[in-house]
Amino acid sequence: MRSDTLDRFLWDLAARVPAPGGGATAGQHLAQAAALLGMVARHTDGERDAGHTDTVLDIRNRADALRITGLGLAEDDARAFGAAYTLPRDTEEAGRTRTAAIAAALVEAGRIPAQVIRAAEQVGDLAERLRPIGNPHVISDGGAAADAARAAAGTARLDVEINLAASPTRRRATSCPRH
Repeated sequence: MRSDTLDRFLWDLAARVPAPGGGATAGQHLAQAAALLGMVARHTDGERDAGHTDTVLDIRNRADALRITGLGLAEDDARAFGAAYTLPRDTEEAGRTRTAAIAAALVEAGRIPAQVIRAAEQVGDLAERLRPIGNPHVISDGGAAADAARAAAGTARLDVEINLAASPTRRRATSCPRH
């Protein structure tokens, strides 16, 4: 996913396949938020901002690390689902194996968005630190970074809720016998 074009990612996202989906998109939102924040920091680290050089440098470096984290989480989420849903289900045993693999993938897929949420909160905190000292010519990009971080966290929260509700183990435990 990291080396795919944006066009390829969007085609894959639109396809009728289990992944990438919302979780990968949350990771992408996070990466974009961090990239925008890094850009604002780079536009802020000039001579006229010398009084805040250490703060801006810290924000820039942390934003760069969070961008890489976001991409990694997007890839991890896509991998968590991809393999489980492609397993065969043509026999009873294969069906049980597939169901167990999907349940495990859903549990793992719940951990990944939790990491996205924590990282998105960090991006939001960094954006708040940069806002009062950031270059005013790119202030809208700082706002876009904060919005993208909120989108990452919101998408990840929804993903956790939906994945937990979709767990095959949970569905069996809560469904009516006739379904």
